[in-house]
Amino acid sequence: MLLRWNGGAIAVMGDQGAYQPPFSLTSTIVSRVAEIGELIGAHAALSGEDLAPRLRRDNRIRTIHASLAIENNTLTLEQVTSIIAGKRVLGPPEEIQEVRNAFAAYQAMEDWDPCSRTDLLAAHGLLMAGLVDEVGVFRSAGVGVFRAKQLVHMAPPAPRVPQLVDDLLDWLGGTDVHPLVSSCVVHYELEFIHPFADGNGRMGRLWQTLILRKWKPLLAYLPVETVIRERQEAYYRVLAVADDQAEATLFVEFMLDALHAALKERGLSTDQAGDQVSDQVSRLIKALAKEEKSSASIMKMLALSHRPTFRKNYLTPSLEGGWVERTEPDSPRSPTQRYRLTDKGRHWLQNE
Repeated sequence: MLLRWNGGAIAVMGDQGAYQPPFSLTSTIVSRVAEIGELIGAHAALSGEDLAPRLRRDNRIRTIHASLAIENNTLTLEQVTSIIAGKRVLGPPEEIQEVRNAFAAYQAMEDWDPCSRTDLLAAHGLLMAGLVDEVGVFRSAGVGVFRAKQLVHMAPPAPRVPQLVDDLLDWLGGTDVHPLVSSCVVHYELEFIHPFADGNGRMGRLWQTLILRKWKPLLAYLPVETVIRERQEAYYRVLAVADDQAEATLFVEFMLDALHAALKERGLSTDQAGDQVSDQVSRLIKALAKEEKSSASIMKMLALSHRPTFRKNYLTPSLEGGWVERTEPDSPRSPTQRYRLTDKGRHWLQNE
């Protein structure tokens, strides 16, 4: 019998001796699965290839930027976009390499089987190439997860990792649990097992996307990582609580909420990327939530000091996307000019 001891002992072997990741199907999980299913149903006739190429690329870039930002990569969305476009960018070489690796991994995703150990290792090899010594192999030593110098999770011993991963992937291949739920469970279990020396967080998010893609190809381009990044502290807190409880239920609920929010806020549409809200535009919309403001007031609220950057990345896309409008449209340079949300901007904010 295999026992989980982190935060308390719990058996993880099923009645027939097959591995069963510890989690429960709560009413919250069932409701969220139904709600997400309805949202996906609106795009039932679409596949990932039906999305406009620019939208696929923009959502993929936002996914990569957010997933790496969670791991403390400091590059901006604009820098990530430039790197992927093959342009030279000034930034930490390691962080630039992370972007290139992540793009290569997400591009290769369609050829992988989420139940394959070989593909899991190959994905890690692409994702972490040139960043760590142990690339594309399971870790050879013990590892702990620290937050602010405090140990929050001690992963299982290295010799047990291959069997734990095999058990998990075997379960994934044979389970009849809904893919929305099983993808969350696998994400959590990869974080718990911590199979690699580094890159476990981004691997967990990548593998969940792969599982969802195999179910609905359209979900390969859902930037759920942007929601996780916005809820990053909650993401880590839920992981810690799930570890204490020695089961994944709370984490599954959290991730289903994130998927639901991503579908409602970011959406999946055949429209061009002009209808997608960038991180900068979303911040500007929220800054105008209560009242109209001058550009100087908006910049102050967003802690921005460089006016050209503000106009290029925040104000102009907001105006051109129809999220924001001028109070004096006939006099763009008026000293009394203010900016306010349009109906479209208010609708987005209400669903945020």
